[in-house]
Amino acid sequence: MPRVGAPSDKRFRRAHVKPARRGKASARYAWRVFKVVTVLGLALYGGWRGTALVLGAPALQVTRISVRGHERLSSGEVLALVDGLRGRNILTLDLDQWQQRVLASSWVEQAHIRIVLPSRVDIRLHERRAIGIGRLANALYLIDATGVIIDEYGLNYSELDLPIIDGLAAGPTEGVSTVDEPRARLAARVIGALEARPDLARRVSLIDVSDAHDAVLMLEGDTAMVRLGEQDFVDRLEEYLDLAPALRERVADIDYVDMRFDERLYVRPAKKR
Repeated sequence: MPRVGAPSDKRFRRAHVKPARRGKASARYAWRVFKVVTVLGLALYGGWRGTALVLGAPALQVTRISVRGHERLSSGEVLALVDGLRGRNILTLDLDQWQQRVLASSWVEQAHIRIVLPSRVDIRLHERRAIGIGRLANALYLIDATGVIIDEYGLNYSELDLPIIDGLAAGPTEGVSTVDEPRARLAARVIGALEARPDLARRVSLIDVSDAHDAVLMLEGDTAMVRLGEQDFVDRLEEYLDLAPALRERVADIDYVDMRFDERLYVRPAKKR
């Protein structure tokens, strides 16, 4: 088979085809990458350095802690609860964490912590108020109006003039006596009603709330138990005090007087021993 020769293009010359300048393009690309990396590095370093300067600035460190609203707790006791707070950077404080530390005290019912720039922290407390001395498992405890056990009663609280509260125990839970809330609320209602009559409140030595619907009181210098039910505590107690001399004339040794019925009362003599 005869060969057919293709005419050569006279315009094609090796000298006319210039190869791509890959070396120079790569250098320009590398230079651009270097500049970007350098700028980013400087920005990151500047940000890190700025943050470090801010976090370490003495002007933004906690230097003052003020405490307000405390009566039973001293300022020193509150400050001990937030030991380690002084010197912290005020911009990075976890206020919830420090609030929980303050609430760890059984005397603290509520705690509010706020930042006051540039370097102060304010702590405002609302303390629990002991309404009585609860007798639980042969031990005495300060109890608040909701039945929370504040602290064990001892000589350090001897200045508190509070009635003994019996019948609060709801039964042991994991070996620890707990307070029955309805009974605690009944005791709180009795004490709250008597606050308007300090003369009567001072005479109450014991409140028994074993029955959550019947508060039983004992008065100083009186061995009779006075059953007041769950309402009209002051009126019923006043009525008993008015009638007590006449009742003693008829019944020398009284076990209890039931004042829960408005039109009549019941007197139970003490059992002879």
